[in-house]
Amino acid sequence: MISLILSESSLELVPTELKHHPSIIAHARKLGKHTSEILLDNSWHFAAMKGIENELKRGRPDLVHFSILEATTIPLYLQNKMKLFVHTLDDKVIFFGKNVRIPKSYHRFEGVIEKLFQKKKITAKDDDFLLKIEEKTFSQLIDEINPSKVIGFSTQGTKSTYEKIAKEISDDTCIVLGGFQKGHFSNSIENKITDLYSVGDESFEGHVVIARMLYEYEKTIFM
Repeated sequence: MISLILSESSLELVPTELKHHPSIIAHARKLGKHTSEILLDNSWHFAAMKGIENELKRGRPDLVHFSILEATTIPLYLQNKMKLFVHTLDDKVIFFGKNVRIPKSYHRFEGVIEKLFQKKKITAKDDDFLLKIEEKTFSQLIDEINPSKVIGFSTQGTKSTYEKIAKEISDDTCIVLGGFQKGHFSNSIENKITDLYSVGDESFEGHVVIARMLYEYEKTIFM
């Protein structure tokens, strides 16, 4: 079974230092929630986010939603041949239960993730976990998965094609993509990647790379 990690993902509740900003207070009031209970979202909190640390990697939960949807609606996932993990920029990891489907509506997804951040676990009626979140670094997650190789995607990597990379993927390979809008992997992430590839001169959004890469891999095992 291969693993897919969305690393340094733009997924976090509003941090303490921003919760008193007028734009965040207004948005939380509109939602009927406390400022500490809502996701940081650049669409609503642009003014509050200006100049914060790692600004370009934060506040895009919608991009993470796209990538999760892409990864969990394909045969590879539905046939239990791939595990998905979401590693956040502030070193939390979201684990997915077997064949868990997330809401296709962003607003419902937002509510589920906000609940997950607060409750730490979402369970089914039989008490099996659907989603859970733990404090864990990327390095710790890789050590836990213990893959034979870690393939990452970056414009700074060695140029290759999806077809060629797919042939290098074995059953215990881990694939890593950034869960953020702009920028490159931090050194702590890149140091754990054994094979770093570029699949074009442009920077593609994560869900596009996921769709193309996993489709090419599916062709090697299903066709």
